[in-house]
Amino acid sequence: MAVSSSNSFLSTSLLKPSFSHFPLKRLVSIPTCLYNYNSNNNKKTLSTATPACAIATDSSQSHTQTATFSLNGETHIEETEKLVLPTNQSSQNLLRIRHTCAHVMAMAVQKLYPDAKVTIGPWIDSGFYYDFDIEPLTDKDLKRIKKEMDRIIARNLPLIREEVSRDEAQRRIMAINEPYKIEILESIKEDPITIYHIGNEWWDLCAGPHVESTGNINRKAVELESVAGAYWRGDEKKPMLQRIYGTAWENEEQLKAYLHFKEEARRRDHRRLGQDLDLFSIQDEAGGGLVFWHPKGAIVRHIIEDLWKNIHIERGYNLLYTPHVAKADLWKISGHLDFYRENMYDQMNIEDELYQLRPMNCPYHILVYKRKLNSYRDFPIRVAELGTVYRYELSGSLHGLFRVRGFTQDDAHIFCLEDQIKDEISGVLDLTEEILLKFGFNKYEVNLSTRPEKAVGGDDIWEKATSALKDALDDKGWTYQLDEGGGAFYGPKIDLKIEDALGRKWQCSTIQVDFNLPQRFDITYVDSNSEKKRPIMIHRAVLGSLERFFGVLIEHYAGDFPLWLSPVHARVLPVTDIQLGYCIEVTKKLKANSIRAEVSHGERLPKLIRNAEKQRIPLMAVVGPKEAETQTVTVRSRFGGELGTMTIDDFVSRIKTATENRTSF
Repeated sequence: MAVSSSNSFLSTSLLKPSFSHFPLKRLVSIPTCLYNYNSNNNKKTLSTATPACAIATDSSQSHTQTATFSLNGETHIEETEKLVLPTNQSSQNLLRIRHTCAHVMAMAVQKLYPDAKVTIGPWIDSGFYYDFDIEPLTDKDLKRIKKEMDRIIARNLPLIREEVSRDEAQRRIMAINEPYKIEILESIKEDPITIYHIGNEWWDLCAGPHVESTGNINRKAVELESVAGAYWRGDEKKPMLQRIYGTAWENEEQLKAYLHFKEEARRRDHRRLGQDLDLFSIQDEAGGGLVFWHPKGAIVRHIIEDLWKNIHIERGYNLLYTPHVAKADLWKISGHLDFYRENMYDQMNIEDELYQLRPMNCPYHILVYKRKLNSYRDFPIRVAELGTVYRYELSGSLHGLFRVRGFTQDDAHIFCLEDQIKDEISGVLDLTEEILLKFGFNKYEVNLSTRPEKAVGGDDIWEKATSALKDALDDKGWTYQLDEGGGAFYGPKIDLKIEDALGRKWQCSTIQVDFNLPQRFDITYVDSNSEKKRPIMIHRAVLGSLERFFGVLIEHYAGDFPLWLSPVHARVLPVTDIQLGYCIEVTKKLKANSIRAEVSHGERLPKLIRNAEKQRIPLMAVVGPKEAETQTVTVRSRFGGELGTMTIDDFVSRIKTATENRTSF
């Protein structure tokens, strides 16, 4: 049955998405600004320089770029001009095309493989998919299916809507022996049941919408992309199905732009770059979803952590370190065992008491708050921690650094009075902007989610908290989308998605007001009348998690980190091993000045330079007989080429200036 896809294919900042078998498409949205393929303009490059200010709007500025992509098995290289691609939200026609393509694909599969059983087939951000109970498929099978789809499209068959009774729908399903459809029918609450026919040859339970006929689909703007395994209903105890992903657009130009985007995204894939640049790994011997930070990746993490800690201390936060496990009773009080148990690991029996790995940091910070009686004069109280948490994920849902089982959140909690909510939210927004700007992110999508139907807390406090969030956003000057009823049951929230160099949007930052945990843990303060009152609690994260943010950084910069963030600032290269001793002296002096430097030798100089460039080393200091004699180095930049000969002191000074100011060399 084809069903409407959710408007939110991005993961939340802290919680696991509800369907565990979604691939990367759940983690990042397809950008609306991509590329056209008919320009003769000169090539320009994407800018990743750190901006001076942030904006919460989309950019559609046009530029050109060389594109290399594969279409129907052929490689194309063309110059490109930015094209704003439609989305399912902006183009009802595109949504209908994609929805109908899912049906056409299912029809084609059952024509070629009569024993295949169909399940669901929604449209998604970049196209569509359909799940089949069928033997494993190959790329060769996808080509056969696409050819059959082309034939169905060419026949211009009408899409016909029909309404039938529940009993009639069940009779028809049983007549064609589609067991998954019976289960889907049982989940449909509305009557009558709607069916869509393709001609008089194939039908599916479906609410629509669709194009009028298959001829409305441009077959040259449709491609089948991949096949993957997916559990029925996302339940690992249920059958493994074959999910075929496809993409569909209104015309060939849009498809070519999308394929260029895919090629560029593949080039930037953090899993490949993480291996090529020796940044991190996930070791089978240790288990899936557990990240090993290699020395170079650990250096970048160290830089991120130091920057994060310094900014938080400057803005009045107290840093915490808390345990990775706690008694199971703590998670009963917090409600996690009731509402989040499927995401938690099994309990451990230690001396007849049950302990559990933490899935979140919030209860720990509350215990720190409760260690003493707090007065209204103490507020606001801000605590922050880079706290590692552990959450159960199905092995099939794990994805590099984006979906892991152990990760470190940049978690913080603010305890404050009701009349302090707005100022604290404003402070968090400023802090968020300050941190994200330093990493080169200045374009955001901001969402404000309000009270859902079921919620804790009175109307007055909900209204006051929501107004405070709105006022803080208005004062900031950020545009935002209002998601009425989309808040958590415990309070309203602000979610912020950052836009990367490819225009993709990633969920990172979140700010959530919480009326629930203060009540569950019975936290109080003494007011000006010496009466005990309940404080307001604000959860917030800026980066989301260090692992996921690092993955985003790798893809944003394509592994070419700016000088200040690069794991190695400079590599010293001798022309021959005769200069090796001097190179070691140069490296020691660089390190003594807090410059991350290393020596590489044993190959001819051209190869040493190529190796450094492959490793994305920003600067190379070449040393030959003349440099050794004059105590200098000849500097080569990865992007700027030869920069001339300079003294060691000058080289050190320029690197330190560039890293301190976060500018290029």
